[in-house]
Amino acid sequence: MATWQPSTDVDGLVRRAALLGQLREFFAQRQVVEVQTPVLAASTVTDPDVESIAVPGYGFLQTSPEYQMKRLLAAGAPSIYQLAPAFRHEEVGRLHNNEFTMLEWYRREFDHNQLMGEVAELVDAVLGPATYATVTYAELVGDLNRPRDELDLAFSVASDALNPGRFFIVDYPADQGALARLKPDDSAVAARFELVVDGVELANGYWELLDPHEHLQRFQQDLDVRKSRGLTPVEIDRAFITALESGLPTCAGVALGVDRLLMLAMGERNLDRVLTFRNF
Repeated sequence: MATWQPSTDVDGLVRRAALLGQLREFFAQRQVVEVQTPVLAASTVTDPDVESIAVPGYGFLQTSPEYQMKRLLAAGAPSIYQLAPAFRHEEVGRLHNNEFTMLEWYRREFDHNQLMGEVAELVDAVLGPATYATVTYAELVGDLNRPRDELDLAFSVASDALNPGRFFIVDYPADQGALARLKPDDSAVAARFELVVDGVELANGYWELLDPHEHLQRFQQDLDVRKSRGLTPVEIDRAFITALESGLPTCAGVALGVDRLLMLAMGERNLDRVLTFRNF
């Protein structure tokens, strides 16, 4: 029988409120503007590894505020951040929930290396200072000449083993670039990074791709993969493409899991104690 009781306790509620205040103060000190975009929109992402929750007659609960925040940047917004709920279908477990809190921010005129520095500053502010190691994707998973599903499994196992410590994973293969641009000095590598803290994947960031034509090519590749896997077809977000055509400024962006950050700050090993309710 389902319980009416919250998953967390009063201490958890107080710790979450303090963390949200600390994050807002972090960005206020850097003059990064807080924005709020809809969590329900007509379009969603094409990424075959991210399944959206459809709301019939309305569209989709957003898996991330990324597209809408980039539309704001294209319209002239300065560096911006957002603390928002995000939703993903059938992601429930020790480190996953269908609904979770995401911190996403975009820094104009930053590249991925500058943004990694700021991510480390934020994590240090919350968890206390520590050293950070950098490991390449190839060093982490070994042989790259394997099917993608084997690489994903190897990445997951190896990430879990990065414990204890704080590790930036860099130099992803170009075909795992998502919406990151390719590195100017090596087109086989994407300007993408992930941060793993004590075996927990915490943040994922890019030096953002600007070219709308390259976006369309990558989205079409996503749709081809979705079809091959028998996944629900989705439409490309045309408003996002139009915004890119109008001009996305040079920027770097990152998404960070707030619930996971709070979990680490509280010394917990799963999300139960940091979420107000586990409804699924």
